[in-house]
Amino acid sequence: MPQLVSKDDLPAAIAANSVGVNISRALGPALGGVTISGFGIVAPFWINAISNLGIVGALLWWREARRSKTRLPAEPFRQAVSAGLRYARFSPPLLATMVRAAGFFLFASAYWALLPLVAREQIAGGPGLYGVLLGVIGASAVGGAFFVPWLKPKLGPDRLMAVGALGQAVAMVLYGLARVPTTAILASVVAGASWIWVVATLTVSAQVALPDWVRARGLALYATVFFGCLAIGSAMWGEVAAFVGLPTAHFLAALGAALAIPLTWRWKVQTGAGIDLTPSMHWPAPLTAQDIEQDRGPVLVTIEYRISPQDREAFLLALEKVGSERRRDGAYRWGVYEDTAEQGRFVETFVVASWIEHLRQHERVTNADRLQEEVVRRFHLAGEPKVTHFITAEP
Repeated sequence: MPQLVSKDDLPAAIAANSVGVNISRALGPALGGVTISGFGIVAPFWINAISNLGIVGALLWWREARRSKTRLPAEPFRQAVSAGLRYARFSPPLLATMVRAAGFFLFASAYWALLPLVAREQIAGGPGLYGVLLGVIGASAVGGAFFVPWLKPKLGPDRLMAVGALGQAVAMVLYGLARVPTTAILASVVAGASWIWVVATLTVSAQVALPDWVRARGLALYATVFFGCLAIGSAMWGEVAAFVGLPTAHFLAALGAALAIPLTWRWKVQTGAGIDLTPSMHWPAPLTAQDIEQDRGPVLVTIEYRISPQDREAFLLALEKVGSERRRDGAYRWGVYEDTAEQGRFVETFVVASWIEHLRQHERVTNADRLQEEVVRRFHLAGEPKVTHFITAEP
């Protein structure tokens, strides 16, 4: 989606995409039922398979906008996975998004897992009622998506997500109380609208936290949390319902969803929206006296600073933020050392697995990183800090 629309239009684009998903959810069961009645149980599967040819055609026809391309070879698979995990570990905006997602989906999974049993056992309905409830959830989500651009400026992303989580709790209480179709339909209305508010907020939060080079891997981690919590939660709430009954399971899930709001509040969503994650390319190419094989390493990089002794604490706090940047983009070890014989002389060090991994760091550093590095350099007393590259010496 970020390749199709600008960053400012991303929330509306994600909401529009969610509208398409939920229109399908609302109309799909009905269309499937009509198709089955006229052409048999196999027909919907054939129609669905053939319809994917349209998707394939659209992707073949689409031409991606030009972006800066790397001149480095692609990362090996295992290293690429490791780089994605490392980025998530040292990216506070993405980490916060995944924590909030886990706190929400683990409890919201309850009514998705238990809805067939509500329709069959609590209300004594059948497949028709279950299809109606799913359709109402989808239709309500479509309606709720149109309120996202209006609600977000008024509430902000964190409060909008809190309202959505409370809506899910209310829906689960109503499902627990449902003994007639009307109550379950009302619950589905609340569930659909509040679900889309949370999912749209979290998806935007994940998108704006990621630069292009790691976007697919970061979104894969977010999707793993999303679907992993739905899977774990579904199994868990099924066991709870078997042990204490359907209504109590819904009430316990509603309580958990409500408690998760204050417990995860410290992790703010969409904090990456104001961060410029475009590549800055401001690191100069490292000087070398000989050709270096790309897979040779590890590589040790040192940066020497000379600062006023009275600036020590402020300097170290600013440098700690730069350290997170180094580790996020490829360093597996980072540290800062001060001279025991001369006050104000500091050396920052970080270690990267190979020479090519360090070259990738040069391409990954962002404009936001550049601004933070400028804060650190203001403490340096004269000229530019001295940067030195060392590589493992081999006989």
